[in-house]
Amino acid sequence: MTTAQLNPSDMRQGAIRRRAFKTRGSTVLGFIFLAIMLFPIYWMVNASLQPSGNTLSADFFPWNPSFAGYEKAIADQGKNLLTSLIIAMGTVVVTLLIAAPAAYALAQFKFRWISWALLAILIAQMIPGVVIANALYAAYNNLGLLNSIPGLILADASHAIPFAILIMRASMMSIPASIIEAARVDGAGQLRAFISIALPIAKNALITAGLFAFLFAWSDFLFALTLTTTDEIRPVTLGIYQYLGTQVSNWSAVMATAVLSSLPAIVLLVVAQKYIAAGATGGAVK
Repeated sequence: MTTAQLNPSDMRQGAIRRRAFKTRGSTVLGFIFLAIMLFPIYWMVNASLQPSGNTLSADFFPWNPSFAGYEKAIADQGKNLLTSLIIAMGTVVVTLLIAAPAAYALAQFKFRWISWALLAILIAQMIPGVVIANALYAAYNNLGLLNSIPGLILADASHAIPFAILIMRASMMSIPASIIEAARVDGAGQLRAFISIALPIAKNALITAGLFAFLFAWSDFLFALTLTTTDEIRPVTLGIYQYLGTQVSNWSAVMATAVLSSLPAIVLLVVAQKYIAAGATGGAVK
């Protein structure tokens, strides 16, 4: 009785074909999942271009697009979009001014209390936002910060600072101590070493922290709802929420507002995606 001998080249070709089949299958599944996740965004854009303003009778593709919804959205929500932009940019500035020096100190200084400080930061990060919002309302009412842009900036920054510290500390811990020591020997103080050495090296983490702080403030609804009681200061998230009750027959304006409010986040994520990837993994490998 004889046994068939398997040709090594045939075995290699079979393995190659199996890998190619798995790769094609994974690619197809990836496109399917991506289409499912992006479909709500597509339907939002499609509904914003419908001339009738009724999503129930909307076509799958806007064959006769109308920009009337965008005109109404800009007229009604343009001020709210500008308010959200000012709040988000202010939150980024406050967050980085506080979080960057704190992250540098926690990464480079060797004190016994640093582990306790990190634990406090983690606890602050885990506190539900509704608890902070209720506490801030009582404090803001006494300080006169209700219905003010500085008040919303401080509230959003309180949510973004702990996360920014953790992100930047992981990156600054990878800075070799010899570089800081060499700068100190050359006469640089701690502030000069922080500005001239630590910040440029941790640029990716700095951009990542700033971007997430912007997104936290831009998408905030809880603080906007709790800390504003008038129409003078109204972020776009709260504007959309109140828009739903007045534009039930004109969904194109509502969807157009949603599209306009999504554009800054989309643009920033596309432009800064390489910095986010590098900043999120900074400090993971030395």
